Amino acid sequence: MDITLLCIGDVVGKPGRSVLSQTLPHLVKTREIDCVIANVENAAAGSGMTELIYKKFLAYGVDLMTMGDHIYRRRELVPVLNESECLVRPANFPPEAAGREFAVFETVRGPRVAVISLVGRLFMRPPTDCPFHAIDRVLRQIPEDVKIVVVDMHAEATSEKIAMGWHLDGRVSVVFGTHTHVATADERVLDQGTAYITDVGMTGPHDGVLGRRKDRVLYALTTGMPSPFDVSLGDVRANGILVKVDSDTGKAHHIERMCLTAPTADSDEEKPSVPEAGSAAE
Repeated sequence: MDITLLCIGDVVGKPGRSVLSQTLPHLVKTREIDCVIANVENAAAGSGMTELIYKKFLAYGVDLMTMGDHIYRRRELVPVLNESECLVRPANFPPEAAGREFAVFETVRGPRVAVISLVGRLFMRPPTDCPFHAIDRVLRQIPEDVKIVVVDMHAEATSEKIAMGWHLDGRVSVVFGTHTHVATADERVLDQGTAYITDVGMTGPHDGVLGRRKDRVLYALTTGMPSPFDVSLGDVRANGILVKVDSDTGKAHHIERMCLTAPTADSDEEKPSVPEAGSAAE
Protein backbone atom coordinates (compact mmCIF):
# COMPACT_ATOMS: atom_id res chain seq x y z
CA MET A 1 0.00 0.00 0.00
CA ASP A 2 1.25 3.47 -0.88
CA ILE A 3 1.28 6.21 1.74
CA THR A 4 1.34 9.84 0.64
CA LEU A 5 3.40 12.29 2.69
CA LEU A 6 3.45 16.09 2.52
CA CYS A 7 6.57 17.82 3.88
CA ILE A 8 6.22 21.59 4.24
CA GLY A 9 9.09 24.07 4.41
CA ASP A 10 9.74 26.69 7.09
CA VAL A 11 6.44 28.38 7.98
CA VAL A 12 7.19 32.09 8.48
CA GLY A 13 4.95 34.25 10.66
CA LYS A 14 1.27 34.97 10.25
CA PRO A 15 1.44 35.09 6.41
CA GLY A 16 2.84 31.55 6.37
CA ARG A 17 0.22 30.31 8.77
CA SER A 18 -2.46 32.03 6.72
CA VAL A 19 -1.61 30.37 3.43
CA LEU A 20 -1.27 27.02 5.17
CA SER A 21 -4.66 27.31 6.87
CA GLN A 22 -6.30 28.15 3.53
CA THR A 23 -4.63 25.55 1.33
CA LEU A 24 -3.88 22.52 3.51
CA PRO A 25 -7.40 21.06 4.07
CA HIS A 26 -8.21 21.08 0.34
CA LEU A 27 -4.80 19.69 -0.62
CA VAL A 28 -5.03 16.85 1.90
CA LYS A 29 -8.43 15.88 0.52
CA THR A 30 -7.68 16.14 -3.20
CA ARG A 31 -4.24 14.49 -3.09
CA GLU A 32 -5.27 11.92 -0.46
CA ILE A 33 -2.42 12.82 1.87
CA ASP A 34 -1.93 10.46 4.82
CA CYS A 35 0.54 12.48 6.88
CA VAL A 36 1.50 16.17 6.96
CA ILE A 37 4.91 17.18 8.33
CA ALA A 38 5.87 20.85 8.73
CA ASN A 39 8.89 22.77 9.91
CA VAL A 40 7.44 25.41 12.25
CA GLU A 41 10.44 27.07 13.87
CA ASN A 42 9.71 30.48 12.29
CA ALA A 43 5.97 30.48 12.91
CA ALA A 44 5.81 33.18 15.61
CA ALA A 45 6.73 36.56 14.08
CA GLY A 46 9.43 34.80 12.08
CA SER A 47 11.30 33.23 15.00
CA GLY A 48 10.23 30.44 17.34
CA MET A 49 6.75 29.19 18.15
CA THR A 50 4.14 29.60 20.91
CA GLU A 51 1.70 27.17 22.48
CA LEU A 52 -1.24 28.91 20.80
CA ILE A 53 0.34 28.63 17.36
CA TYR A 54 1.19 24.98 18.03
CA LYS A 55 -2.51 24.31 18.62
CA LYS A 56 -3.39 26.19 15.44
CA PHE A 57 -1.14 23.94 13.39
CA LEU A 58 -2.90 20.90 14.81
CA ALA A 59 -6.25 22.45 13.85
CA TYR A 60 -5.01 23.08 10.30
CA GLY A 61 -4.22 19.38 9.91
CA VAL A 62 -0.47 19.22 10.57
CA ASP A 63 0.34 15.79 12.02
CA LEU A 64 4.05 16.07 12.84
CA MET A 65 6.19 19.15 13.46
CA THR A 66 9.92 19.81 13.34
CA MET A 67 11.96 22.83 14.37
CA GLY A 68 15.60 23.94 14.23
CA ASP A 69 18.05 26.46 15.65
CA HIS A 70 15.25 28.82 16.80
CA ILE A 71 13.47 26.13 18.79
CA TYR A 72 14.08 27.73 22.22
CA ARG A 73 13.61 31.35 21.13
CA ARG A 74 10.38 31.46 23.18
CA ARG A 75 10.64 29.79 26.57
CA GLU A 76 6.87 29.31 26.82
CA LEU A 77 7.24 26.49 24.30
CA VAL A 78 9.40 24.35 26.61
CA PRO A 79 6.43 22.69 28.39
CA VAL A 80 4.84 21.95 24.99
CA LEU A 81 8.08 20.37 23.79
CA ASN A 82 8.19 18.15 26.86
CA GLU A 83 4.54 17.07 26.59
CA SER A 84 3.79 16.94 22.86
CA GLU A 85 3.77 13.61 21.05
CA CYS A 86 4.02 15.16 17.58
CA LEU A 87 6.64 17.92 17.98
CA VAL A 88 10.35 17.06 17.95
CA ARG A 89 13.59 18.87 18.74
CA PRO A 90 16.83 18.34 16.80
CA ALA A 91 18.17 14.93 17.81
CA ASN A 92 21.78 16.15 17.90
CA PHE A 93 21.07 18.67 20.66
CA PRO A 94 22.39 17.76 24.14
CA PRO A 95 20.39 15.00 25.87
CA GLU A 96 19.34 17.49 28.57
CA ALA A 97 17.59 19.72 26.00
CA ALA A 98 13.80 19.93 26.24
CA GLY A 99 11.77 17.89 23.78
CA ARG A 100 11.74 14.46 22.19
CA GLU A 101 14.19 13.11 19.62
CA PHE A 102 11.57 11.48 17.41
CA ALA A 103 7.80 11.21 17.15
CA VAL A 104 5.50 8.63 15.58
CA PHE A 105 2.15 9.32 13.94
CA GLU A 106 -0.40 6.62 13.16
CA THR A 107 -2.15 7.30 9.88
CA VAL A 108 -5.88 6.73 9.44
CA ARG A 109 -5.13 3.82 7.10
CA GLY A 110 -2.84 2.17 9.64
CA PRO A 111 0.85 2.55 8.76
CA ARG A 112 2.86 4.65 11.18
CA VAL A 113 5.24 7.46 10.26
CA ALA A 114 8.23 8.54 12.35
CA VAL A 115 9.88 11.94 12.08
CA ILE A 116 13.36 12.96 13.20
CA SER A 117 14.89 16.46 13.17
CA LEU A 118 18.58 17.30 12.81
CA VAL A 119 20.53 20.55 12.61
CA GLY A 120 23.71 21.00 10.64
CA ARG A 121 27.08 22.08 12.00
CA LEU A 122 28.49 24.08 9.09
CA PHE A 123 27.84 27.86 9.49
CA MET A 124 25.22 27.16 12.19
CA ARG A 125 24.81 28.45 15.75
CA PRO A 126 24.82 27.24 18.45
CA PRO A 127 27.33 24.40 18.03
CA THR A 128 25.78 20.94 18.15
CA ASP A 129 26.80 17.30 18.21
CA CYS A 130 27.45 15.38 15.00
CA PRO A 131 24.15 14.90 13.11
CA PHE A 132 25.47 11.75 11.41
CA HIS A 133 26.22 9.99 14.68
CA ALA A 134 22.97 11.29 16.19
CA ILE A 135 20.77 9.91 13.41
CA ASP A 136 22.47 6.51 13.60
CA ARG A 137 21.72 6.39 17.32
CA VAL A 138 18.09 7.53 17.02
CA LEU A 139 17.27 5.15 14.16
CA ARG A 140 18.13 2.26 16.48
CA GLN A 141 15.36 3.49 18.81
CA ILE A 142 12.58 3.57 16.20
CA PRO A 143 10.13 0.66 16.71
CA GLU A 144 10.75 -2.13 14.19
CA ASP A 145 7.19 -2.03 12.90
CA VAL A 146 7.58 1.63 11.83
CA LYS A 147 8.74 1.33 8.24
CA ILE A 148 8.27 4.96 7.17
CA VAL A 149 10.85 7.38 8.59
CA VAL A 150 11.18 11.04 7.60
CA VAL A 151 14.21 13.20 8.44
CA ASP A 152 14.27 17.01 8.40
CA MET A 153 17.87 18.17 7.91
CA HIS A 154 17.83 21.80 9.08
CA ALA A 155 21.13 23.14 7.80
CA GLU A 156 22.87 25.95 5.94
CA ALA A 157 25.36 24.08 3.77
CA THR A 158 24.03 22.22 0.75
CA SER A 159 26.99 19.84 0.92
CA GLU A 160 26.09 18.77 4.44
CA LYS A 161 22.48 18.12 3.45
CA ILE A 162 23.44 16.14 0.36
CA ALA A 163 25.90 14.08 2.41
CA MET A 164 23.11 13.29 4.89
CA GLY A 165 20.90 12.14 2.02
CA TRP A 166 23.50 9.63 0.89
CA HIS A 167 24.25 8.62 4.48
CA LEU A 168 20.59 7.67 4.96
CA ASP A 169 19.81 6.31 1.49
CA GLY A 170 17.85 3.08 1.91
CA ARG A 171 17.60 3.54 5.67
CA VAL A 172 14.82 6.16 5.79
CA SER A 173 11.97 7.07 3.47
CA VAL A 174 12.55 10.81 3.09
CA VAL A 175 15.31 13.33 3.78
CA PHE A 176 14.18 16.90 3.21
CA GLY A 177 16.23 20.01 3.88
CA THR A 178 15.05 23.19 5.57
CA HIS A 179 16.51 26.45 6.97
CA THR A 180 17.62 28.37 3.85
CA HIS A 181 14.03 29.29 2.88
CA VAL A 182 14.88 28.85 -0.82
CA ALA A 183 13.53 25.81 -2.67
CA THR A 184 16.08 23.77 -4.60
CA ALA A 185 15.42 21.93 -7.87
CA ASP A 186 17.20 18.67 -7.01
CA GLU A 187 14.34 16.50 -5.81
CA ARG A 188 14.93 12.84 -6.62
CA VAL A 189 14.61 9.31 -5.32
CA LEU A 190 18.11 8.11 -4.43
CA ASP A 191 19.52 4.73 -5.47
CA GLN A 192 18.25 2.77 -2.46
CA GLY A 193 14.76 4.29 -2.26
CA THR A 194 15.10 7.46 -0.18
CA ALA A 195 13.30 10.57 -1.48
CA TYR A 196 15.60 13.58 -1.18
CA ILE A 197 15.60 17.35 -1.68
CA THR A 198 18.22 19.81 -0.44
CA ASP A 199 15.64 22.42 0.62
CA VAL A 200 11.86 22.41 0.33
CA GLY A 201 11.69 26.20 0.51
CA MET A 202 9.56 28.52 2.61
CA THR A 203 5.88 28.77 3.45
CA GLY A 204 5.40 32.50 3.83
CA PRO A 205 5.90 35.86 2.08
CA HIS A 206 8.27 35.72 -0.90
CA ASP A 207 8.14 39.48 -1.56
CA GLY A 208 11.09 40.13 0.70
CA VAL A 209 14.35 38.57 1.88
CA LEU A 210 13.78 35.08 3.27
CA GLY A 211 10.39 36.19 4.55
CA ARG A 212 11.51 39.54 5.98
CA ARG A 213 10.69 43.03 4.72
CA LYS A 214 13.18 43.89 1.99
CA ASP A 215 13.38 47.58 2.94
CA ARG A 216 14.45 46.68 6.48
CA VAL A 217 17.03 44.14 5.29
CA LEU A 218 18.42 46.45 2.62
CA TYR A 219 18.75 49.30 5.12
CA ALA A 220 20.79 47.09 7.45
CA LEU A 221 22.98 45.74 4.66
CA THR A 222 23.69 49.11 3.01
CA THR A 223 24.19 51.23 6.14
CA GLY A 224 25.58 48.81 8.70
CA MET A 225 22.93 50.07 11.11
CA PRO A 226 20.56 47.80 13.05
CA SER A 227 17.03 47.41 11.72
CA PRO A 228 14.11 45.24 12.87
CA PHE A 229 13.67 42.44 10.36
CA ASP A 230 9.87 42.42 10.40
CA VAL A 231 8.00 39.68 8.56
CA SER A 232 7.01 40.68 5.03
CA LEU A 233 3.45 40.34 3.72
CA GLY A 234 3.40 40.03 -0.08
CA ASP A 235 3.52 37.10 -2.51
CA VAL A 236 2.62 34.50 0.09
CA ARG A 237 3.23 30.91 -1.00
CA ALA A 238 3.40 27.47 0.57
CA ASN A 239 6.36 25.35 -0.52
CA GLY A 240 6.76 21.65 0.09
CA ILE A 241 7.16 18.20 -1.39
CA LEU A 242 4.72 15.37 -1.98
CA VAL A 243 6.21 11.89 -1.55
CA LYS A 244 4.74 8.44 -2.16
CA VAL A 245 6.13 5.62 -0.04
CA ASP A 246 5.52 1.86 -0.02
CA SER A 247 4.23 1.22 3.50
CA ASP A 248 5.59 -2.36 3.55
CA THR A 249 9.18 -1.51 2.67
CA GLY A 250 9.43 2.17 3.58
CA LYS A 251 10.93 2.88 0.16
CA ALA A 252 9.90 6.01 -1.72
CA HIS A 253 9.12 5.85 -5.43
CA HIS A 254 7.84 9.36 -6.18
CA ILE A 255 8.70 12.90 -5.13
CA GLU A 256 7.43 16.21 -6.49
CA ARG A 257 7.80 19.83 -5.48
CA MET A 258 4.67 21.82 -4.65
CA CYS A 259 4.06 25.57 -4.54
CA LEU A 260 0.63 26.80 -3.46
CA THR A 261 -1.01 30.19 -3.04
CA ALA A 262 -4.07 31.04 -0.99
CA PRO A 263 -7.29 30.54 -3.02
CA THR A 264 -8.84 33.80 -1.81
CA ALA A 265 -7.40 37.13 -0.73
CA ASP A 266 -10.27 38.06 1.59
CA SER A 267 -10.40 35.03 3.88
CA ASP A 268 -10.49 35.92 7.59
CA GLU A 269 -8.69 32.74 8.58
CA GLU A 270 -5.25 33.82 9.85
CA LYS A 271 -5.39 36.87 7.57
CA PRO A 272 -2.10 38.80 7.84
CA SER A 273 -2.29 42.25 9.39
CA VAL A 274 -0.12 45.15 8.25
CA PRO A 275 2.53 45.88 10.91
CA GLU A 276 3.10 49.39 12.15
CA ALA A 277 6.47 50.99 11.44
CA GLY A 278 9.11 49.60 13.75
CA SER A 279 6.93 46.76 15.02
CA ALA A 280 7.03 43.05 14.31
CA ALA A 281 4.11 41.23 12.71
CA GLU A 282 2.64 38.38 14.72
